[in-house]
Amino acid sequence: MSGINLHKLKKECIQLLKKLINTPSISKEEQKTAEIIEFFFIKYNLFPKRKYNNIWIENNNYENDKYTILLNSHHDTIQPSYGWKTDPFLAKEDGNKIIGLGSNDAGGSVVSLIATFIYINSLPKFKYKLILLISAEEEIRATRGVESILCYLGKINLGIIGEPTKMQLAIAEKGLIVLDCLSIGQTGHAARDEGINALYIAINDIRWLKNYIFENKSDILGNIKLTVTKIQCGIQRNVIPDTCYFTVDIRTNEIYSQEEILYRIKKNIYSKILSSSYRLKSSSIDPNHKIVNLAKRLNIKIFGSPTLSDQSVMNFPTVKIGVGDSSRSHTPNEYILLSEIESGIDLYLKLLLNWVW
Repeated sequence: MSGINLHKLKKECIQLLKKLINTPSISKEEQKTAEIIEFFFIKYNLFPKRKYNNIWIENNNYENDKYTILLNSHHDTIQPSYGWKTDPFLAKEDGNKIIGLGSNDAGGSVVSLIATFIYINSLPKFKYKLILLISAEEEIRATRGVESILCYLGKINLGIIGEPTKMQLAIAEKGLIVLDCLSIGQTGHAARDEGINALYIAINDIRWLKNYIFENKSDILGNIKLTVTKIQCGIQRNVIPDTCYFTVDIRTNEIYSQEEILYRIKKNIYSKILSSSYRLKSSSIDPNHKIVNLAKRLNIKIFGSPTLSDQSVMNFPTVKIGVGDSSRSHTPNEYILLSEIESGIDLYLKLLLNWVW
């Protein structure tokens, strides 16, 4: 079996990562990085398709179109947070590190999957169809990202999602519910014993949310996690607030339905739930699926992921495995290791070249 020079391809993909970091690609503003990725494929005489800022391509050397694996990662980033010691939009190489926004989430996985795809496509033949999709708007779960493209890809038998997992295999990930809540009181003067303080109502509800435990724990994903992440209340120092808004971030497991979780919360808090988003459901794959068994044979660690990815909108079996460490994501001075990219490409190739459906 022979293909293009893998060592050279790895080096070129690391240079690609630097270009992507140097080009701002905040969600919904990924046009320029999409163009960079397109041009990189064209250099290899490959011509991807593009819709919005999503880029996808399929191999042209498959022997059988009855089985299709989707490789997916995203090229958009969040806004840079406070605390950066370097320019987040300027890739800085420091020994084994590349520092820059999106380097870890998910630039390392993006370029590793691109290298993997290009190498496999350079082989004389390959046993199944492979589709690589580098998608947009993942960080904000918007409608012009991966969801807008899946209908063009045909039947997918297995998805491999590139997110930073230290190249461990996530066979399940938590879902997400977001609740916007409102407590209602009655205004009054703070100096007199009057009014109903909406903040105190909210505090009682927040205390319940903090302390409540759903009794059934997932073996893979653990407990459901309820976290209040935003609160807004009060208009003036000496006025009892009559309204208090707060937001709840809920990370779900596969045991409880989104509807059941919402029912329990409504039953136990006094605040009104103004809006709820619960389309991003927990996802999991059969622990006896062949991809899981293959990973075990390759000594890849299996785990359940607490973080969300585009798996949540895919209606076919998926696993998540990628370069980097999730704990670096969305943090100042985010970085990826060059060694992680090189070994990540090798491990992706092992998985795909040894895969038998």
